[in-house]
Amino acid sequence: MIRSSDIATTAGPQPVHLRFSVDQYYKMYELGLIKDFEQIEIIDGELIKKMGIGERHAAVVNFLTRFFVLNCSGSIQVSIQNPLRLNDFDEPEPDVVLADLTKYDGKRHPRPEETILVVEVADTSLRFDRQKKIPLYAEAGISEVWIVNLLNDLIEVHQDPSEGIYQATRIFRPGEVVMSNALPDLSLSVDDVLS
Repeated sequence: MIRSSDIATTAGPQPVHLRFSVDQYYKMYELGLIKDFEQIEIIDGELIKKMGIGERHAAVVNFLTRFFVLNCSGSIQVSIQNPLRLNDFDEPEPDVVLADLTKYDGKRHPRPEETILVVEVADTSLRFDRQKKIPLYAEAGISEVWIVNLLNDLIEVHQDPSEGIYQATRIFRPGEVVMSNALPDLSLSVDDVLS
C-alpha cells in the first residue's frame, strides 16, 4: 500500500502562471506573437478566448446599439464590443459601453470613471460574466452593469458598487420595463430587447 508520505510533492520545476499587463498584451500583438487579436480579451492578466456570437446574441446587441444611439444624448458615446480599460491587468470587451463624452475624448479605450453603463449579453458566457466580469466592474467602480440573460429571458441590473461587489441587483422579466439609475430618462421594455 502506498502512503501519502511516500509520494514526493515537489519533484522538480512546477508550472508557472504567467500574468500579462494590458500594455504587454498590446506589445505581443505588435510583435506578431498573438494572431487572433480580435478573439481575445485580457482578464486578470490572462488572455481569454472570447465565446462565439450566436444569432440571438447578435440580434440583441444590434437592437441595443440602435436603441442607445437613437435615445442617448450627443454627450454619450455608444461603443459596441470594444475594449474597456479597467486597470493595468483587465481590459474586457463588453457588448455595450456607454461613455460620458464630457469626461472622455473618444481617442482611446474608455476608463471606469468615464463609463456610464456596461451591458453584457450572455448565453454561453453567463457564468463567466457573473463570476469574473461583474466583480471586475464593481471593483473598478462602474456604477451600473446590465446582464441581458438570454438563458433565462431576463435582464439583471447591477448597481451601487462598494468594496468590489454590487450592493443592489434588480431583475426585470418579460412584460416589465428596465429601470436604470444611470439612464433615468430612458424607457426600455424587456420584451423589446428579448424578442
